[in-house]
Amino acid sequence: MKFYFHPSPNPLKAALLIEELGVRYELIAVDTFKGEQHQAAFLAVNPNAKVPAITDDGVTVFDSHAILLYLANRHDRFIARSPADHGAMLSWLMFIGTGLSPFSGQAVHFLHHAPEAIAYARNRYLKEVERHYRVLDERLAVSPYLAGDEYTIADMALWGWASFAGYILGDKGLTGYPHVKRLIDEIAARPAAIRAQALKSGLALKADFDEETRRALFPQNTPA
Repeated sequence: MKFYFHPSPNPLKAALLIEELGVRYELIAVDTFKGEQHQAAFLAVNPNAKVPAITDDGVTVFDSHAILLYLANRHDRFIARSPADHGAMLSWLMFIGTGLSPFSGQAVHFLHHAPEAIAYARNRYLKEVERHYRVLDERLAVSPYLAGDEYTIADMALWGWASFAGYILGDKGLTGYPHVKRLIDEIAARPAAIRAQALKSGLALKADFDEETRRALFPQNTPA
């Protein structure tokens, strides 16, 4: 299996599951700060020009949550089995995929990378991130994991962005959401999560967030 990766929140979700499964893979770094996601070779894998993506025995899958579902089903692990728990797993997986993840991404953009400070946009996305964490915290106050009593891909999906919560929420991080913090701390201590986080240490990737990086990450904002 080939795993196309950059050490950012969405690829880390997939990295966590891959490490939990213990499958053999070839790590292929995609330096998104240099714009490698726009090269023809990668666009042939993911026409949306984003990581993560995998190719597995002739099958190509892109988008972090699609990869979570594909690999968990393929290896029959980290999937809730009872109808009630399976429904909960899918619901929380989609809640994160359509809510927390994109709102977190937009919050990062407008708080840190927008060329001008737009108060409405900053408030809009920050407050929605906070609302999503409140909903998650209420769930985890009554359930050890998002799907119930089992650790599943829904929890891995949450870990991806929640690990970067301080970049949005500031120094307080997840302290205002103690039940989310409890789960994220538990996942972070797992050997697979430690290995996933360590993947970046062996990669030579651009770190400077300069004009080249802005054009690579936000090409739609570059004047024609």
